[in-house]
Amino acid sequence: MLSPLDEYPIHQTPLSMAAVATSDRNFYDRCYFNGHDRTGDVFLITGMGIYPNVGVVDGYLAVKQGERVSTLRFSDALGDERLRVGPYRIEVIEPLQKVRVICEPNEHGIAADITWDGSFPALEEQPHVIRKGPKVILQSTRFAQVGTWTGTLSIDGVERTLTPDTWLGSRDRSWGIRPLAPSDPANRFDEGAEPSFWWLYVPLRFDDFSIIVIMQEGPDGYRTLNDATRVWPDGRIEQLGWPRVDFRYRSGTRIPLGCTMHCTTQTGDALDVEVESLGYVPLHLGPGYGDADWSHGDWRGHNWSQRFEVDLTDPAVAPRIPFGNIDHVARATCRGPKGEAEGFGLFEHATVGRHDPTGFADVMAVAP
Repeated sequence: MLSPLDEYPIHQTPLSMAAVATSDRNFYDRCYFNGHDRTGDVFLITGMGIYPNVGVVDGYLAVKQGERVSTLRFSDALGDERLRVGPYRIEVIEPLQKVRVICEPNEHGIAADITWDGSFPALEEQPHVIRKGPKVILQSTRFAQVGTWTGTLSIDGVERTLTPDTWLGSRDRSWGIRPLAPSDPANRFDEGAEPSFWWLYVPLRFDDFSIIVIMQEGPDGYRTLNDATRVWPDGRIEQLGWPRVDFRYRSGTRIPLGCTMHCTTQTGDALDVEVESLGYVPLHLGPGYGDADWSHGDWRGHNWSQRFEVDLTDPAVAPRIPFGNIDHVARATCRGPKGEAEGFGLFEHATVGRHDPTGFADVMAVAP
């Protein structure tokens, strides 16, 4: 049963009364949203998280315009107010359906007042577990959902109106244990460990259904997480089997141009989902997902904020892009026994180090 902390009273209890399931310093509770106008020219990624065992709350709001990504980053001491950090806050209007994200006008020049509305029921995904030797370093529960946006987004005095007939997006919320900044010290299990991370997360919104695929594999292609589903408006969940995925990468890089996910319906029919990237934001270059200069849970003092700029065409930036998770605006075509459907959503992919199925032999290998 879904129990997202941001949508039930437990999340609003005072810090001294908060229920934390573990004393692990890396316990977290975090939400993520994205939004776009189906072109890829503008891409909004935002979210916030609480880290009770290190006493930190943080948030970010990143906006891609053309090839430039502007990110506002906030961090503060975790107190009684759980859904606010600095000028940034989240309001749950209707649990699992309608959420308002607000970034009040500030000295950094980016502000927003936008409301997300779910198009289909939320999906609780399979538990996600990663180990290093005997130690669990990531163990999370997560739900995902696709929807539409309404509101206004202002960047350096230029205001943009978001309307649900054009602006789509997805959200997810996860809680559990995951690595926080600063990283845990190296130990024996790091010796000889092969640097690798392969990940695929694709929530897509079609007119009549949503498709959500989440996969993780080891260097040899051994799949440790496989969750492929179609969600119908009445809440029915259809499993889509064990997808085979064909990737298309930009030559000389690991930046994907798209992929085709070969799924199978519960009746055994082929269901192919072709995904095309319309533009991307590297989550590790601004939004805090493994950034070298700021990552989630990193204590920077009281009421800390910063605007961070990245030019994706900068020769100094380009070599860093493949070494992390990359979020793409996705246009998708679903082909099955009942015809074709066009949809849009998120295409999130990371491929770092060796991955035999896609032909990457080591950490420096790139597409031909």
